[in-house]
Amino acid sequence: MLYRSIPKNKDRLSILGFGCMRLAQTKDKKIDEPRAIKQIRYAIDRGVNYVDTAWPYHGGESEIVLGQALGDGYRDKVKVATKLPSWMIKTREDMDSYLDKQLEKLGTEYIDYYLLHSLNGKTWGDLKALGVTGFLDAALADGRIKNAGFSFHGESDDFKPIVDGYPWIFCQIQYNFFDREYQAGIKGLKYAAEKKLGVVIMEPLFGGKLGLPTQPQAVEEIWKRADTRRTPAEWALRWVWNHPEVTVVLSGMNEESHIDENLSISDKAYPNYLTSVECELVDEVARKYRGLMKVDCTSCGYCEPCPEGVKISMVFDIYNMMHLFGKKQESKFQYAVRLSGLFTESEPGYASKCVACGECVEKCPQNIEIPVCLKEIVNEMEDDQMENHVEQVKKMLKK
Repeated sequence: MLYRSIPKNKDRLSILGFGCMRLAQTKDKKIDEPRAIKQIRYAIDRGVNYVDTAWPYHGGESEIVLGQALGDGYRDKVKVATKLPSWMIKTREDMDSYLDKQLEKLGTEYIDYYLLHSLNGKTWGDLKALGVTGFLDAALADGRIKNAGFSFHGESDDFKPIVDGYPWIFCQIQYNFFDREYQAGIKGLKYAAEKKLGVVIMEPLFGGKLGLPTQPQAVEEIWKRADTRRTPAEWALRWVWNHPEVTVVLSGMNEESHIDENLSISDKAYPNYLTSVECELVDEVARKYRGLMKVDCTSCGYCEPCPEGVKISMVFDIYNMMHLFGKKQESKFQYAVRLSGLFTESEPGYASKCVACGECVEKCPQNIEIPVCLKEIVNEMEDDQMENHVEQVKKMLKK
């Protein structure tokens, strides 16, 4: 494992961080606690010393499970990061209330790296008006938190005023080779580093899509031209780690093979390691993905649950996969069956159930016009064959 230092406090953090937004799950979509705990400890035993969670992850259960994973002496081996749910804060008192509950859920006396979650220009202004800087000062003074930072999901112009608005130790931004100009982007990354902030990267694989073992054929043809063979995940992670401004890259690892692969990559991911030819190859892949991808969804799930029952993340995932791989009929079959509720004993979650209430738009960190996209998907994916596909699977299940 390689380590990089936070400029202001000199903490040496593992370049690979364990993200707890997508922990291993059981078939009924609950956290598979024994497996998740084993995975977290396995990564820590092999050098990972930064673990990241947040209040809303897994419906509020992520912090609890992480707290369990950090028992038996593991708490002393890591820096714990979690986040104040900015959108839920209505009063100054709420800030202390949430922090104290998080300390209890995590089973710890202090949080090493505490973030204001999902800031943009408006939420930062709202929180300042409620006294959030005084809250951070007080929490630092009484030892409940050790370092203050923020995660960012706003427009590019919002980023610098937030960086300059408080003596932050670190920040967390979304960054990958697919959307390097999005939100804070490369300009924000360099500005934060210029201001001596540690930079934690989220979504390095764009919700896993950039690391799919099987790539779209047009993308695979580009990778084959490289002198050094690497998996798609390795290319994507190495590209982010190639930036000397990056401190930690978070990975939502929930498969043992993914953990092993990421650990292996992080042993050799030095800054400025990729050659100019390799960087140009990644640029070409990015352009190809940009032409294929239809919805810039990372499957974070913040938009859910939908009040009408639309399974938004799954809808977008199937739709994107259809355009990435060109398998229209297969994707339409998957759309009809996977969203039918047959396998989860739930109501159907098709895009056509959307009533354009807009609740999801307010929650989406990617600023996707979700109802507009869903309407387009209805026109492309839903037809009179949907019911036939579902009936076909029902018959198979009865055999």
